[in-house]
Amino acid sequence: MGRPLIHHLPHEALAALLAPLGGVDALIFDAPYSARTHGGHDAVEGIEGIRAIAYQAWTPDDVSRFVETWHPLTAGWIVSLTDHVLAPHWAAALEAAGRYVFSPIACVEPGSRVRVAGDGPAQWSVWAIVARPRREPYSKWGSLPGAYVVPKGQARARASSPVVGGKSSWLMERLVCDYSRPGNLVCDPTCGAGTTLRAALAHGRRAVGGDVSAEHVRIARGLVASGVQLAMA
Repeated sequence: MGRPLIHHLPHEALAALLAPLGGVDALIFDAPYSARTHGGHDAVEGIEGIRAIAYQAWTPDDVSRFVETWHPLTAGWIVSLTDHVLAPHWAAALEAAGRYVFSPIACVEPGSRVRVAGDGPAQWSVWAIVARPRREPYSKWGSLPGAYVVPKGQARARASSPVVGGKSSWLMERLVCDYSRPGNLVCDPTCGAGTTLRAALAHGRRAVGGDVSAEHVRIARGLVASGVQLAMA
């Protein structure tokens, strides 16, 4: 593309940068979650080394604006990782944009979060909201998993990621391989530590991303430059 792989830009500015180049083939990302999820994290910050979240929670309006910005620029699949609060808003926004939206897919990382208050079940899952264009070849893409369960032995992202909320390499490699093809341009406009971008490069895709945090971009650039390591078995 002749441009940096990872940009220090809000997602709207990254979209404006990519629009003249024809957009992207697949959008696979983990945008900020709802105020409820962020609030739950903030309530236990500092316990057992839990770190502060470096970005703001999103609202349903943020979700709608994101879809309005990126839907016209994405030729193929859109895959959004999110919490149970924003999941229906992602589905509604993508449906309103004219995409075919599937039921939420559970992405389970056993032991990833403990219910510190001890008042109920822990939350080990996030939800992938997956949407495709209503045309071939996407309507004949093939059967795909109905859930993703990170295997034992994979390092837990909550403990090992250099940014809060990072996902496992195994999960992002699976999503990249299932929802894009080799040679495709995969974009993550909220890239954090660059896990999605590294997964794309590891599996023969092209990649571009951005983040509003200069520190996250610094980390992502360093990790991508240090080499691509496969986690997926």
